[in-house]
Amino acid sequence: MTAGMSQGRKRAVSYGLRRSPLLAVAAIGASLLSVGGVAPVAAAADTQSKQWYLDAMRVEDIWKSTTGEGIKIAVIDSGVNASSPSLKGQVLKGWDATETDGTTDDYQGHGTTMAELIVGTGEGGGLQGLAPGAKVIPLRVADEPFQERHKSNSFDNSDAIRAAADGDAKIINMSIGGQLLSYQEKEAVKYAHEKGKLLFAAVGNTGDKANKAEYPANYPEVVGVAASDSEGKVAAYSQHGDFVDIAAPGNDIPGWCDETFTKYCDGDGGTSAATALASASAALIWSAHPDWTANQVLRVMFESAGRGDDWKPGTVSNFLGHGIVRPNAAINRGIGKPGDPDVSPLTNERTTADESPEGSGSSKDGSASTPPKPGADTAKNTDTDTDAANAAADTDDDSPWGLILGGAAVVAVLAGSAFAVVRKRRTA
Repeated sequence: MTAGMSQGRKRAVSYGLRRSPLLAVAAIGASLLSVGGVAPVAAAADTQSKQWYLDAMRVEDIWKSTTGEGIKIAVIDSGVNASSPSLKGQVLKGWDATETDGTTDDYQGHGTTMAELIVGTGEGGGLQGLAPGAKVIPLRVADEPFQERHKSNSFDNSDAIRAAADGDAKIINMSIGGQLLSYQEKEAVKYAHEKGKLLFAAVGNTGDKANKAEYPANYPEVVGVAASDSEGKVAAYSQHGDFVDIAAPGNDIPGWCDETFTKYCDGDGGTSAATALASASAALIWSAHPDWTANQVLRVMFESAGRGDDWKPGTVSNFLGHGIVRPNAAINRGIGKPGDPDVSPLTNERTTADESPEGSGSSKDGSASTPPKPGADTAKNTDTDTDAANAAADTDDDSPWGLILGGAAVVAVLAGSAFAVVRKRRTA
């Protein structure tokens, strides 16, 4: 075993939402927080008005071209509440990688928030997803409190990634992270990458504190996602380093308060929400170009990302990576060239599909097991789709960010002095 790698050890899985210090002793997911502390509850009818980035991204224009139809996204998280009004018909059959009760029910609300941000229909005043024509496949994994309450699968993260790789999902969303480097998870990520999946993970929310690299975002094959605000600035809490590949909105995004699903809370969605929106952006682009590979979708995401005017060509920021996601620029303005379908823009190496039986997951004793292939069959209410292509005035996205509100020009200001530094190639 390589030094620093763990086998079957419990690890603290953090979910990238910004939370109140007053609730640190409560169960994870008990509340969302704003920078100033515990935020007031957002009334359901008012929730969508707080999703400022939808107008900034010009979603009405995007939805005239595509809503993400035909794309499935695996959500590796705390589970998904398929009974949420906004997710009715949007959730496919998943898998309980914790191997506890066999369900994919959400035990804290985080996974459901991520699913709604990606594919929510907005029904019942819930969160409006960026790609409502797509579908999500829940793969439930445990955080540390869940592991302490239940005798759960120690290899749930790696098993979930392998199950997603063997299933119908094109995109794997991991709004989770931890500092422990796991050999099983590392190999599962490589396997999914070789299977042609596009993997996104949150870089973490301690950028103003410890700022230690987290996994799975720090694996070379995973797109590390940072969080930005409405002015195109990196969030102070968003972790920074050469593991940041791209950024997406994360500030001032509401979400479910807890596992009771009775209300949404205001606060920062953090790098978790940013990861969900990056996955949704990829789903929109892939839906518009279904013949592209994951490499081509990601390359176009990188090339169409919003950058400041003084961003030096050929460089990457340790704070915003290649820039802030702009699906409208890619879809309706044709910015970005897909390039070589078989070369990863992350590693600059050729990728090949691995169809070997070794693609199965690892069991608790490290031997091979065979998780199901999630997403092949639909769960209840999967006949509901959203007609999100409402008419909107034709406007061109001419700003460098594609995140301009009120027509005012925005200059990106990054924390520290590492603006547009040349990225080091990651190694794991």
